[in-house]
Amino acid sequence: MLIKRREFLQVGSLATATLMMPKFLKAFERQPYAFVPQGNKVVVILQLSGGNDGLNTVIPVRNDIYYQSRPKLGIQKTTAVSLNDETALHPALTGFKDLYDDGSLGILNSVGYPNPDRSHFRSMDIWQTGSASTEVLQTGWVGRYLDAQCNGCGRPTQAMEMDDILSLALKGENEKGIAVKDPRRLYNTSHEKYFKDISASHVNTRNHDDEVADYLYKTMAETLSSADYIFTQSKLRPTTAAYPTSELGNNLKTIASLIFSDINTKVYYVSLGSFDTHVNQDAQQQRLFTELNDAVTAFVKDLKANNRFDDVLLFTFSEFGRRVAQNASGGTDHGTANNMFFVSGGLKEKGLINTLPDLADLDEGDLKYKVDFKDVYATVLNKWLTADDKHILGKKHEYLSFIG
Repeated sequence: MLIKRREFLQVGSLATATLMMPKFLKAFERQPYAFVPQGNKVVVILQLSGGNDGLNTVIPVRNDIYYQSRPKLGIQKTTAVSLNDETALHPALTGFKDLYDDGSLGILNSVGYPNPDRSHFRSMDIWQTGSASTEVLQTGWVGRYLDAQCNGCGRPTQAMEMDDILSLALKGENEKGIAVKDPRRLYNTSHEKYFKDISASHVNTRNHDDEVADYLYKTMAETLSSADYIFTQSKLRPTTAAYPTSELGNNLKTIASLIFSDINTKVYYVSLGSFDTHVNQDAQQQRLFTELNDAVTAFVKDLKANNRFDDVLLFTFSEFGRRVAQNASGGTDHGTANNMFFVSGGLKEKGLINTLPDLADLDEGDLKYKVDFKDVYATVLNKWLTADDKHILGKKHEYLSFIG
């Protein structure tokens, strides 16, 4: 049975996931599996898509400029979750307060980059590629990590995104991460007769006059075997902990089960959104932060119960923050610098890592960045993943001290 190229491209979600599957996964069938045992480090990247409002996340509750700029949108100290006399968290982030109290949370303020771009797409590309705002890269910073770690490596490291489509961040020149929304669904789909026939047709057909179709056949065959491996690993130690039934809760539950199985995955990538709160910000942020708070709280509890919390670093980012002043629609417009959360039992620097943004020193109404986000990447690559950050990021960046 010869499947035409156009027919192949119409198969739906499995074809989408297939094209994101790296060739090296096939190697797991030919040799003993390489695991990530207890003591080895794992990174979970949590993207807050849409441009989260950092000022209503980490709130300067004693700053008059904040309340003057946001007469209706400013969150009062009496309702916020207090960290100290000057700083509080959004009211929905009660679990993050607990992490702060037990030394498992680090907060880095005023993170951004020079010459910021306020376009969602362009700024997200900058964050996902680890580029300067003046350059355009076609590979992501995690993808280049895979290129560096997996080049000529018989037991390569991996990166996995909890989605049906792979983000630019996980696409390298030669290696790519894996986009898997649900290991069971991918497994079940891959075992449908239609895809079995496609795989068999590749084996039985020697010559194709379409090189693109030939590549798709080959990639499909690799994906069928990879789906088995991922699903098998996800079942080895499925977590029995209670998680919220939200999308983020389900994604973090899947990640926890994979971590406990010791699958050879070093980087997990997951998203929550949209935080593009031009209108009615209070309700939108409350809903999203409730989902964030409850899912991360369950994830941390699960990691602690299984003695893996010291090995896992979860950090959040958003493509930009919002403007300091509220708009006329009960929201905020695209801004610049923002804060990042770091959650781990292995933090070396905890709590408020640096000072709150200076609201008296703005750049045309926007926050000025103080920390380049690429310094965060360099620190994670070098200190947590023991990788060559200079090679991956293209230049030397400053190391921060939140991890050792």
